[in-house]
Amino acid sequence: MSGLRPVAPDGCAPRCARLCTDRGLAEVLAAEQGLLHWRATRRLGDPGLAEHAVQEALLRAWRGCATYDPDRGSVRTWLLSIERNVLTDIIRMRAARPMEAGWDLVEDSVDLRWARPDFTDSLTDGLLVDQLLARLPGPQRDAVVQVILRDRAYRDVAADLGVPVGTVKTRVHYALRSLRQLPLGA
Repeated sequence: MSGLRPVAPDGCAPRCARLCTDRGLAEVLAAEQGLLHWRATRRLGDPGLAEHAVQEALLRAWRGCATYDPDRGSVRTWLLSIERNVLTDIIRMRAARPMEAGWDLVEDSVDLRWARPDFTDSLTDGLLVDQLLARLPGPQRDAVVQVILRDRAYRDVAADLGVPVGTVKTRVHYALRSLRQLPLGA
């Protein structure tokens, strides 16, 4: 019977951290959650990941509540050491498996002085755009070139063409609709 631990009246082991009770868990959360989150955010640099780390630390503490030894330090010290282990695990995981990055993050890390687009890409794109625009009626083509490709305001294009703004918008709308309906290989 040496493997069994005596149980306190509230259901906890005699020397546990009291995280196994609702009241004890609420008290620890009120007292320590801010500190845990601050440390995790500071170490990880990501508030969302820090929240995950705090939850994982509290879960580990809750599961290991009966292993707390008050002779070795306070509950705060115990929680901070658990969190330190969680943070170390997360940092090691991120180092072994780098996070996925969106294009905006990749763009920031690339030295743009050496990253030049291949001129053939822009040439091919230009030829494709010319072929697609050739399929449009003249007024629609003019409106698309001015509004979409040259990024001009509808109002300015309408003034240059001598037509109402609504007419320019309609031409662009129908031109884009026509282009969307073309087969992909066109």
